[in-house]
Amino acid sequence: MQPFEHLEAVALPLTRANIDTDQIIPARFLQKPRINDFGAYLFRDLRFHKDDSTRPEFVLHQPEYVAAQIVVAQRNFGCGSSREQAVWALYDYGVRAVLAPSFGDIFYSNSLKNGLLPIVLPAEVIDAMLVTLTNQPGTKMTVDLERQVVRAPGMAEQSFEIAPFSKHCLLTGMDELDYTLTHADKIAAFVRKYEANPYA
Repeated sequence: MQPFEHLEAVALPLTRANIDTDQIIPARFLQKPRINDFGAYLFRDLRFHKDDSTRPEFVLHQPEYVAAQIVVAQRNFGCGSSREQAVWALYDYGVRAVLAPSFGDIFYSNSLKNGLLPIVLPAEVIDAMLVTLTNQPGTKMTVDLERQVVRAPGMAEQSFEIAPFSKHCLLTGMDELDYTLTHADKIAAFVRKYEANPYA
């Protein structure tokens, strides 16, 4: 994973609530190997018709939002079935943070494990951000993970919560396996001690 520290980027507004994991990535793409660019499947059925022609009304087709690395969404983002690929699709497209009043629990957990920062903010704050981003396409926002704050034009700085372990992993670019391997010497020492006297 790439370390996440300080992000200043274009923010994409998604004004509908309850965007589920099947909308983020349709089920037919779930068997694709991880080496694929899952960003190509992001919001596939919202972005394209069945014949692969473009749905021009979808916000991601507006040129001001194409390079967005921050998503601002309505409540219950990432609800629905459990699929890690939904996070992969966002991450591979280039999204590094998603802001919403609430998230699907499994999506939230999968995000933190795969380098994507989910940020919970009050609904009224998200609503104000969505108005700005919709009226001023291409607006940039700032996410400072070290300080745990978000800044948007014309708004007060907003703080957010994150578990210390998840914050550490994101800041250092480590997943849970990487973190475990940093304790390899201690694990090996424990195994040697146990093998020498398993009943102690």
